[in-house]
Amino acid sequence: MAVLRRTAPGGRALGERVNHAGRAVGMYAGPASAGAAAVGAARVHPAAGLAVLAAGVCGAYDDVAGDHRRGFRAHLGALRDGEVTSGAVKLFGISAAGLVAGALMKERPVDKALAGVVIAGAAHFVNLVDVRPGRAVGAVLALGAPGLLRKGPGGELTAAAVGAAAAVLPDDLGERTMIGDTGAHALGAALGTAVVVCNRRAGLLAHAVAVVAAAAYGDRVTAWARAL
Repeated sequence: MAVLRRTAPGGRALGERVNHAGRAVGMYAGPASAGAAAVGAARVHPAAGLAVLAAGVCGAYDDVAGDHRRGFRAHLGALRDGEVTSGAVKLFGISAAGLVAGALMKERPVDKALAGVVIAGAAHFVNLVDVRPGRAVGAVLALGAPGLLRKGPGGELTAAAVGAAAAVLPDDLGERTMIGDTGAHALGAALGTAVVVCNRRAGLLAHAVAVVAAAAYGDRVTAWARAL
């Protein structure tokens, strides 16, 4: 993040945004946390690293080219009218990456599909709560904390997500930077890969139901996060 702040790739137009309070904040935490989480996840399982990297890239595209529309309905409605929005790119890109990663991380067809839903759904959930400073990063830390107690690949993947989130938390809370869609989707996908490694079919099913429910009630989840 320090390197990105100094070099400012893309200039101020790409490196700064105005947050909810009207303050100009840097966007460097997004690619920094996404890159760190992707490298950490790839060292544990290449497919996990791929999913995190793809989620970060799709989120970065939305950060650069995104519009004001939020929610699946708005973007799918635009797609029906022949307009490919940045949200639609995110939806299909992250879903495809999650399914590919799930197929490589699990053996049985049902488990592969559930794993893909969990990875993509976790990425979407973290982005849903990224509406105020510290909300998304805090969610990753809170949800990932129990996984740090596990040994093996599950604990290591959790550490990749939690470590990257913890590194950017002070600047995020201090409103000096924001993680944007880049960081939120990548950190969520990293957390999703940890869930996939740690759980068998019953656990995968429970988590898949949870993330699908969060997506279905996305407006309420976002309002709850904003009100905290």
